[in-house]
Amino acid sequence: MGFVTRHKERDLEIPKHRQDLMTAIEKDLFNDDDVLAVFYGGSIGSENMDLYSDIDLRIVVLPEKFQAFISNKKNRPKKWGNVLYFEDLGPFVTYSIAHYDCFVKVDTFYYKPEDIQPSVWLKNIKIIKDTDGMLADILDKSMALSYEPTIEELELWQTKFFAYFHEAYRRVMRKEYYYALKCIDNLRLSMATAWYMEAGIQPNTFGDWAKYEGERSKLEAWQLSLLESWECGRNPLEMMNVMKSIVPEFKRVHKNLCNKLGIEENSEWINGIIDMVI
Repeated sequence: MGFVTRHKERDLEIPKHRQDLMTAIEKDLFNDDDVLAVFYGGSIGSENMDLYSDIDLRIVVLPEKFQAFISNKKNRPKKWGNVLYFEDLGPFVTYSIAHYDCFVKVDTFYYKPEDIQPSVWLKNIKIIKDTDGMLADILDKSMALSYEPTIEELELWQTKFFAYFHEAYRRVMRKEYYYALKCIDNLRLSMATAWYMEAGIQPNTFGDWAKYEGERSKLEAWQLSLLESWECGRNPLEMMNVMKSIVPEFKRVHKNLCNKLGIEENSEWINGIIDMVI
């Protein structure tokens, strides 16, 4: 029998509470003339919400009112429900993260009109308010865009992988096992990133595991199985064996990405970097 939560009944009520919050948000912002546009991103925008989905709220405001909205970013969410606490990110950050007593989190991002440009990230949004049709136009233009990895992305990805590979070894040798495990987790994340790049899917910002696993993952079954097989604990031999087992798939996908981008792979250089550790 798997994990059973004692909060099952509460959790089943989360979608209702999330909808209540969304209703309050929309009523508040729709009646504010300083708000030019409002849309949802994330799971709501993609229409693939589950029980625990957050509210990813995006608000476009009049440029001359932007700073006032930022100054008020911890007060506005209190109008929508009972806030338990905020993640304090400092007064100058242009977004807020509010956690409500119904176990729903609202991430609120504020923009000036010029900040919103067509992007593959804006292909899956739900428009709530669009005073002058700006969002509808941007959505149309975004739908025509597709993601393709660039040479710069490939170079950044491979060097991150190499850096975490070497650092994991150093931390194992220093017996700093939690640090080593963090590096190994980033190796796994690097592979998930590469699989998305290979498939022509925009990867997450590095560090974000959202939707790489679980029912909403776009990875193939064999890729999810590989990720699961790369699990390890604090045992040094186990950690080194997992690092070694990641290498063949790294080399395969690296070669494939190089071919996709029309660049020559230097396999001797890659092997030299890998062989410094295993």
